[in-house]
Amino acid sequence: MGGDRMQGGFVLPGGTAPEQVGQAVLAEQAGWDGIFVWEAAYGVDAWTLLAAMAARTTRIRLGTMLTPLPWRRPWKVASQVATLDQLSGGRAILAVGLGATDTYLPRTGEVTGLHDRAERLDEGIDLIRELWAGRGSYRGKHYAYDSGRLDLARMAAPVQERIPIWVVGVWPRPTSLRRVLRCDGVIPQYQLDGREGTPRDARELKDWLAGHGASPGLEVIADGETPAGDRAAAAAAVGPWAEAGCTWWLETRWEMPHDGEERMDQVRRRLAAGPPTG
Repeated sequence: MGGDRMQGGFVLPGGTAPEQVGQAVLAEQAGWDGIFVWEAAYGVDAWTLLAAMAARTTRIRLGTMLTPLPWRRPWKVASQVATLDQLSGGRAILAVGLGATDTYLPRTGEVTGLHDRAERLDEGIDLIRELWAGRGSYRGKHYAYDSGRLDLARMAAPVQERIPIWVVGVWPRPTSLRRVLRCDGVIPQYQLDGREGTPRDARELKDWLAGHGASPGLEVIADGETPAGDRAAAAAAVGPWAEAGCTWWLETRWEMPHDGEERMDQVRRRLAAGPPTG
């Protein structure tokens, strides 16, 4: 849960598995608080990658950004995250969302309707929580699970008393935000007539959640790019978000050079410079 200092995480933009494991080691050495990897339909497997990172690090938090839960089997995701939590000594974070249905989505036959995805996301979160709590049965509209005579709860028990689940919440859409109230963190998406979200919007989002029963320790995530060579400028960029109540800054590099070596060099330089959160 959130502390006094804004946490600094880095969302890796890709690369081979060994490259990304090396970047996680560098991130921990440079003082970052979290490393997040993206979970694709096909590519470097996120959970195998995070397990390898767990073996090479001791402190940094590890998670996805993000897992498209409606397109995954919730019991499989629950197993993967709990295994990572055991291997890392309690450093796993699960970030989930509906999944993006854009032109980059491979045609895999997954459900794409918004309502269907939303129902599966809600049920998936509930089922994962039930499994982590040691309960072996669940029945919903889309998912049913019964462990039968198998007692797997002890073997698959997470290290953390409550593994954090962060979920995408769309501001100012109450239906989306109510899902956040059942989770431990919000990854905001802002629908504001075409303009970008601001720290003021983040404050309004946090106030709405607090007024509707959110946990005082709810993590509120902000993201963006800060320079590698100017620590003062980087700190100034994230300061207003921290003042608005955001508890994590996630450094992103969505727009990167196509040249692989140049892209990796930029990532290494930004990681080595350390987080903008102090």
